[in-house]
Amino acid sequence: MTNSVPLSAPPAHPVEPALPTPWPTESFRDATAAVARLIAIYERNTSWLVASFKDIVAAQAAEAGRVRACYPFIRIRVDTYDSVDSRLSYGHVAEPGVYQATVTQPALFEEYLTEQIKLLIQNHGVAIDVGESDVPIALHFAFPDGTYVEGEQIEALKRPLRDMFDVPDLAITDDAIVNGTWFGNDTSPRPLAPFTAPRIDYSLHRLQHYTATAPTHFQNYVLFTNYQFYVDEFCERARALVGSGEYDALVEPGNRITRHGESEPNRVAVGRLPQMPAYHLVRPNNSGVTLVNIGVGPSNAKTITDHIAVLRPHAWLMLGHCAGLSTSQRLGDYVLAHGYVRDDHVLDADLPTWVPVPPLAEVQVALEQAVEQVAGLSGWELKRIMRTGTVATIDNRNWELREQLEPVQRFAQSRAIALDMESATIAANGFRFRVPYGTLLCVSDKPLHGELKLPGMASAFYRRQVGQHLDIGIRALELLREMPPERLHSRKLRNFMETAFQ
Repeated sequence: MTNSVPLSAPPAHPVEPALPTPWPTESFRDATAAVARLIAIYERNTSWLVASFKDIVAAQAAEAGRVRACYPFIRIRVDTYDSVDSRLSYGHVAEPGVYQATVTQPALFEEYLTEQIKLLIQNHGVAIDVGESDVPIALHFAFPDGTYVEGEQIEALKRPLRDMFDVPDLAITDDAIVNGTWFGNDTSPRPLAPFTAPRIDYSLHRLQHYTATAPTHFQNYVLFTNYQFYVDEFCERARALVGSGEYDALVEPGNRITRHGESEPNRVAVGRLPQMPAYHLVRPNNSGVTLVNIGVGPSNAKTITDHIAVLRPHAWLMLGHCAGLSTSQRLGDYVLAHGYVRDDHVLDADLPTWVPVPPLAEVQVALEQAVEQVAGLSGWELKRIMRTGTVATIDNRNWELREQLEPVQRFAQSRAIALDMESATIAANGFRFRVPYGTLLCVSDKPLHGELKLPGMASAFYRRQVGQHLDIGIRALELLREMPPERLHSRKLRNFMETAFQ
């Protein structure tokens, strides 16, 4: 018998990847300085990756070795329970130990990181460490926004790209931390933030793809809708608000910006709208309003909230149309959701249906106050146009075509007064990602009672109701913006072993 060598035998002496000069870990007691260091490490490492890629492409080197650069990290060590204050909703670790988070695009998250680090230093009285992690940055995520790479250049390489650079690794790009399924070992640091750097990078690139706007334009207060009518009304109102100086700019798909004092945007409109176009009414510190037309269905609702969540918005609301289930409702009435029947199924693996998705008092009050202020009604008169109750979200738009006894029974038992295809998904993902959520729907038909819109009725309905509905949503977000962050991001959305970063 002859000796044989396995076809896939590894090299006898694996070649270590080329790395930039190591950046030593340093302790900081100043949050601004710590974030500046995060920015410096990240920009140095991503620039080094991009430069290495360009050199290899230019040289078309067949023997090019492996190139690697890693994300920066933040780390804190807490040794005593004396500095753990469980009354705080965020900005502190749950118990003594070592906690760490990898960081991407720190310049984009500068304000957020500065606040979170400042609270850690203040609440625990210890320094935080900043350095280089051992988590590689995928080459795909190292290029700045808008960078275009010629496909022909990559195809001409003598070796596969993944043999020379790290590529996105789904094994470390998941929601284990926010889902409560993360389990480390006794020697690994515990999570400091709800998302890892690779997970954030994945979503930032998806946001650009789905919305045709850069992540930097997203505001901290988000409206979701499922009708183009709302987009048209939003843009009309946004231009007036920018013109009056109440907001700084309007950003439309294609990063088309109209600033205060300008009559025309600085970029041509995008030729083809993306799957879920986004529109941003901009204020300083991203405190304005973003509107996303998510289209129809729970899959879109989950997809976009999965990605916007990494930006850590302060609140998101669903404004859409629904089927009224109560005989007392009229077309055009509002439904303020205080409970959800989750028949959407897209989140069952991440958030089991037995997990309650509670109403949030701060959001509920803001929505009701906004209805009062915009509609000019209060007390008993307000009940004429708005009901508070359970909203059922279903994944089958044509449920009426099936045998109706079973779904109608579920609607009755749950006390549902409205039916749609997105609201419970958005609320459940808000609960899962610790983003305050709410729902205000408008009754557009009543299928159980044979009350459907004819074409002319629909046009009149939209003209009458969409503008008011949108004004209510914007006003509700303005009321939430006036709240202290620690009140809005309360402990109701956080578990007993929560990450320090909100």
